Amino acid sequence: MTAPLSEEEPKNQTESPLAAGGFRLIERLLLVLLAALTLTAAGIELFRVYEARSVSLADILLMFLYLEVIGMIAVFYRGRGSPFVYPIFIAITALARLIVLQGKDMAPENIVYEAGAILLLAIAAVVVVRAGKT
Repeated sequence: MTAPLSEEEPKNQTESPLAAGGFRLIERLLLVLLAALTLTAAGIELFRVYEARSVSLADILLMFLYLEVIGMIAVFYRGRGSPFVYPIFIAITALARLIVLQGKDMAPENIVYEAGAILLLAIAAVVVVRAGKT
């Protein structure tokens, strides 16, 4: 024989979906805001390149960072795929950008450390992607 339901249980059951829906709404609003801020930053960078009438490697690599942030936002918004791998890709791109832009001025051991960090992040990305498929 089951115990009778108390009056608080149905209330708790309706609050959980309501709270989850509220959190999803907040998440989506913040994702839209983050996308707008990223696009604004990319637009400012494009305007700066237009004014300078010159495109450098640093500008191209920075645009790749913006592109990866937008890709990460799209994955989070759709709710499909593994969103955890995108921050790893962004970190790899940022480290590669640092090596390319400051490689001549950096101590050789620092380049090796950063290359090792890229390798470690790449291994982490493989582990995350493969763990998501099981």
